[in-house]
Amino acid sequence: MIMPPSEPLTNGFSPVPPGRIATVVTYLDMTRRPLSGIPSKVQPALDLERIDGTSLNAYRTCFRRVGEDWLWFSRLAMSDEELRRILDDPSVTALILRQEKRSIGLLELDFRQTGECEIAFLGLAAEAIGKGLGRALMDRALALAWAEPIRRLWVHTCGFDHPAALGFYRRCGFRPYAFAVEVLDDPRLTGLIARKRAPHVPLIEPGLAI
Repeated sequence: MIMPPSEPLTNGFSPVPPGRIATVVTYLDMTRRPLSGIPSKVQPALDLERIDGTSLNAYRTCFRRVGEDWLWFSRLAMSDEELRRILDDPSVTALILRQEKRSIGLLELDFRQTGECEIAFLGLAAEAIGKGLGRALMDRALALAWAEPIRRLWVHTCGFDHPAALGFYRRCGFRPYAFAVEVLDDPRLTGLIARKRAPHVPLIEPGLAI
């Protein structure tokens, strides 16, 4: 299970070098399936396709469509072997949401920690947001996770994500329990993500004078 670092930060500002980005990560969990969640007038049917290591291109295409604008890049940095190992693991469930054969959403559940499940990824492509699909996808995630003998379901989000993400998770029954600060190389400068993506996060070139 991913946990915040044990050494706390000191009060005050910590400079981030040009070429890197920093964000506050919020960890949330629940220890039982919620009895109710966000009221929804319409629960759309979901066309979810289970995907494994034989479909790396389809997975990466969906991952980009859903996550590039929020600086999702961890899976893009993996080799084929690394990604295939995850997707072929029987304790990982990766599902692509499709609409007319076009990938518009991603759900990935990780049961590799005994007694726990992580919602590793849950998101929609831009054109699918605001149609009730997010709630429907979360309902499917909750059903799949709590159908297994787990004691805890957890997820994390950060300041790079959609601004409604944190509130959405809380309304779905998750409770925040920890913060962490993550500093990393900007993937728009390493070539993993196009430079025009995630305009809400300023891109600062290395070598720029302050």
